[in-house]
Amino acid sequence: MKRLIGLATAVAVVVSFAGCSKKGADGAKKIGIAKIVQHVALDDVERGIIDVIDEAGFAVQYDLQNANGDVNTAAQIAAKYKDERVDLAVGIATPVALALANTIKDIPIVFGTVTDPLSTGLVTTLEHGEGNVTGMSDFVDTESHIALFQDVAGIKTLGYIYTSNEGNSISSLNLVQNVCKRLGLQLVTQAITNSSEVKAAAEAIVARVDGIYLTTDNTVFSALASLVQVFGNAKKPIFSADVTGAQAGGILMASGFNYYKAGRATGEMCVQILNGAKPEDLPVRFMTEPSDSDLLLDLDAAKNCGITFGDDLLAQANMIFENGELTVR
Repeated sequence: MKRLIGLATAVAVVVSFAGCSKKGADGAKKIGIAKIVQHVALDDVERGIIDVIDEAGFAVQYDLQNANGDVNTAAQIAAKYKDERVDLAVGIATPVALALANTIKDIPIVFGTVTDPLSTGLVTTLEHGEGNVTGMSDFVDTESHIALFQDVAGIKTLGYIYTSNEGNSISSLNLVQNVCKRLGLQLVTQAITNSSEVKAAAEAIVARVDGIYLTTDNTVFSALASLVQVFGNAKKPIFSADVTGAQAGGILMASGFNYYKAGRATGEMCVQILNGAKPEDLPVRFMTEPSDSDLLLDLDAAKNCGITFGDDLLAQANMIFENGELTVR
């Protein structure tokens, strides 16, 4: 996990390699891994993928790319992978995965951390891949999250910021809207198109809500610090479905799966394909084991918001942030 691969824009590799040999044999696999934007969670996914592939013993030349939140750049990366004939293309997050799937039809594609691969059209069933495409989903139990937030923080009006030009974010918005209706919560939303708008969006809704819920929206999380600052200054609580981003402090509660483990799960699918499996035969993978998930409680943020956690909830948390430090149990 300590390999320094989370570069804002990785240097592209221009030499093509052939073969699927193990280390020590002639040739190496060329694998393109692209993410929509750089932030801690997606960096952890990338790291997990590479660790698993390396542990499997393949000789690999990686081409790491970052679209910097731009769908046009994602399309350019996909065209690059197609032209250079990578042996496997990996797309981290929905916009990059879609760019790869729309551009490349004869090279295996594995997507990682795509919330709703069905509605985005990456696959038509979760039972198996679609042609040359398969991968893993980062779907989380939004209803249990919001219900817990409602219980702990006593919220009646929930804030939500979403990226209007990203399919993954729109799917999450629809889910949040339905959950709020069922739970009797008023929902206040604010749309953004890029990370530079996150702070202004937070400022636009903070006075109108009791707290804000964050799903796995990569554009929002790429500017998370600005949102945390706005809600912290207003003494309003934040619940995050991404535990990784909460480890720096300022987020009342975070519950979700471990993104490094999600990367490893994605990497395991890559290894299966490198060993000869066809994407169309591999079902979409989900993170469902209890050991895959984390619960973080921030006692500093709770104090700032005037909220107290119950002993039962404290006992469930495997991460506690207090006095500016994170403790992992």
